[in-house]
Parts: sequence; structure tokens; C-alpha cells
Amino acid sequence: MTDHEILQINKALSNATRLEILRWLKDPESNFPPHKELGHFNDGVCGQHIQNKSGLSQPTISHYLSGMHKAGLLVTTRHGKWTYFKRNEKVIEEYLNKLRQL
Repeated sequence: MTDHEILQINKALSNATRLEILRWLKDPESNFPPHKELGHFNDGVCGQHIQNKSGLSQPTISHYLSGMHKAGLLVTTRHGKWTYFKRNEKVIEEYLNKLRQL
């Protein structure tokens, strides 16, 4: 992981709501209602559910999720018109390991 990637992740995590989203996505079954559409969380959580839980506007939550995705923290999957988000555990682990080396 490069220094630039670390800085991008730090930037993405420099907001309390974005940190909370990452926590929520760690255990989606406990933090979000069941997905009627899919019946599972294998592809993550629908952005609409994240927005509802956060209480933020759609443009704000979209901006937050997009930044987290660009930083590599989230993986996205599309199902029709809906986008589902889940944690990118590989990148999160690389990031934490790199921080331990500092």
C-alpha cells in the first residue's frame, strides 16, 4: 500500500458518519433491516438503507459512499437500479497493517 493510498483512506475516514458506516457494514445483519429484494447481505447493504440509518440526505450519503469506494474501503455491486455496499476487508487489513509499521 502506497503513502498516497494511506492518505486517501485517512481522508475518507476523517468524518464521524463515514466511520460509523464502516462500523455498521462490519455487521450488516445487526445494523440493517433484512433485504427483501435479495434475502441476504452477500453483496452488502443497499445504499438506501445506509441513507435511512444515517438520517442524511441522499446527495450527502452518496458523496460519502463514493469517497469511501474511491479510497478502496468499499466494494459495490449493482442490482438493477440499486447499489449495494460492503466493506473491502482486504484493503482495510492492508491499511491497518501498514499503520502498525509506522
